[in-house]
Amino acid sequence: MKKHNFSAGPSILPQEVLQKASEAIVNFNGLDLSLIEISHRSKEFIAVMDKAQALVKELLELPEGYSVLFLQGGASTEFLMAPYNLLTVGGKAAYLDTGSWSAKAIKEAKLFGETIVVASSKDKGYNYIPKGYEVPSDADYIHFTSNNTIFGTQLNEFPGGDVLKVVDMSSDIFSRKIDYSQFDVVYAGAQKNMGPAGTTVVIVKDEVLGKSGRQVPSMLDYKTHADKDSMFNTPPVFAIYVSMLTLEWLKSKGGVAAIEKENRAKAALLYNEVDSNPSFVGFAAKEDRSIMNVTFNLTDESLKEKFDALCLEAGISALNGHRSVGGYRASIYNAMSIESVQVLVKAMQDLNK
Repeated sequence: MKKHNFSAGPSILPQEVLQKASEAIVNFNGLDLSLIEISHRSKEFIAVMDKAQALVKELLELPEGYSVLFLQGGASTEFLMAPYNLLTVGGKAAYLDTGSWSAKAIKEAKLFGETIVVASSKDKGYNYIPKGYEVPSDADYIHFTSNNTIFGTQLNEFPGGDVLKVVDMSSDIFSRKIDYSQFDVVYAGAQKNMGPAGTTVVIVKDEVLGKSGRQVPSMLDYKTHADKDSMFNTPPVFAIYVSMLTLEWLKSKGGVAAIEKENRAKAALLYNEVDSNPSFVGFAAKEDRSIMNVTFNLTDESLKEKFDALCLEAGISALNGHRSVGGYRASIYNAMSIESVQVLVKAMQDLNK
């Protein structure tokens, strides 16, 4: 039976990517050696790193003056790397609090200096994106999360002002066209829209490197990794290779603009069913709904057993919502086909029969 995997992460990857990756585990590029047993400093792997970095720049249309880093530790490590590298001694950082990951980033930033929360949606369980707030002009940077995986909200407008902008794009990078030149640091764990768990892409404007005035440990210093082209220590070779394959797949589909059309069509189909079906109700405010993570609940919890059985019968996997929200969450990342969304919609419709 075909499985329809709505996992929030690690999440679905294109089948052709999985096939190529599995072949590389046994015999990489005809070397009769596995990808995971060759030197990361071999010309074969350096070519992988170079191509992965080039594809990030091409697909996101990055202007000159940005470095693309492939690091380890997940986006959670970036919660502390960002303030370590950008929050000056005696300075202050501004944060927009829109969910659990924002809150965790704020907690880490407070270890390094004054941290101001400019706005928060915690008062309503993070089901909306705050608006109408001001960013202090004397802040070293403003940090925000572009898409909230758990709660199903997404920023459609980004904070303005002249301060540096740091954005966690872990769950919607490569999903929609954005002018990346407005950001100074972008980071994203690979395991949602780029590849498997194990690497984190960090895009950093070169002019902000080494400016915090802090003595940053080498492994936590963006400049260290930029100067060494992500080869300061042994990189996560397999995760970077699979990310490269996924970016090749995205390019072959027409790039970010083309995938955005597909993503919006999938989201519209699913939200239309949530809104029109009396058995379901959406969690996130309509104007702030994510096109990556669709969160919804049953209007009658007594229907849960029946709906779960319908999903199981249809081959629908990993639909349960996060424990802090409950209900259901359909993560419809780039590799998710509209056919799988149609299967979910049919199961929702069958609940009323």
